[in-house]
Amino acid sequence: MTRSAFLRARRPEHKQQRREAILTAARDLARASGVRNVSLGAVAEAAGLAKSNIARYFGTREEIYLELLTEEWGHWAQAVSDRLRDATGTVEAITALAETLADRPLFCDLLSHVSTSLEHNVSVPAARTFKHAMHDNLTAMGAEVARATELTERESSELVAMAGGLAGMLYRAANPPPVLAQLYAEDPELADSRPTLLPTLVRTLSALAAGLPTLRDKGSR
Repeated sequence: MTRSAFLRARRPEHKQQRREAILTAARDLARASGVRNVSLGAVAEAAGLAKSNIARYFGTREEIYLELLTEEWGHWAQAVSDRLRDATGTVEAITALAETLADRPLFCDLLSHVSTSLEHNVSVPAARTFKHAMHDNLTAMGAEVARATELTERESSELVAMAGGLAGMLYRAANPPPVLAQLYAEDPELADSRPTLLPTLVRTLSALAAGLPTLRDKGSR
């Protein structure tokens, strides 16, 4: 389909094609250069649309990436569910959470921008849709983690939420900008402070899982 035909399309299936084209372009650009480096104009060009046409489907660049984050979280939830089907015990559950996160660099990159940019400059409906999706995913994943461990469902949901938050924070630290990458290459002592995503996730989540039950009778619930 040519760009002019693409722009003139009015049928519902063509509108859905445009929406998917925008999401695909944004996803591909983020994988290639990182979420923070992708502009709305670049997404429009890659999707074969005028920048002004993007607003018919997404109000802002941030809304595009919030929707992608929602999709990626759904994929992560399914991957964790598959892993937990035969899991027994906290160690296996934590390994499942950590390894499925480490396998998803785009998801981790998106998570690293949630509170700093992706939840800004969005409409209330877009924010509501995102938050409800996250709530539903955390609840469902928490129930599955609880079945595989001795944690309660609430504790398990906290563990899942912390896994996502840590993944975003650690991903950014483990994949530094060029200046810091050069600094670490030149100074091994400083490079030791650069975290490795998977083992750091496992260690931190293990500590959290061990600590949560100790708070059950201390009014923190």
